[in-house]
Amino acid sequence: MSTIIGITRSGKEYVPEFIETLDQTKCIGCGRCFKTCPRDVFDLVDRDDLDLGDFDDDDWSDDGFSDDAAMVMSLKDPMDCIGCQACFKVCPKACMTHAPQPAP
Repeated sequence: MSTIIGITRSGKEYVPEFIETLDQTKCIGCGRCFKTCPRDVFDLVDRDDLDLGDFDDDDWSDDGFSDDAAMVMSLKDPMDCIGCQACFKVCPKACMTHAPQPAP
């Protein structure tokens, strides 16, 4: 089975990698992926509305965030992902996984 292939303006082929998962237990809710994404893939939600269990406040201290923010990213519409991986490149916690997808 073949994968989806993209083509640059110069005609060079590349394999886009689309978002598969977002680990909300790692997410610090900074919003960088949301701001960077050119599509409607992400949504910022209240951490208290999710059953994520206890999370380590030490994860936030390095980035200047506190649990007062209490927000976390979620995948709103992963099927709208174009495979640019801009979100992954700006995420300070590497919360997302991406992979090539089979061609339809």
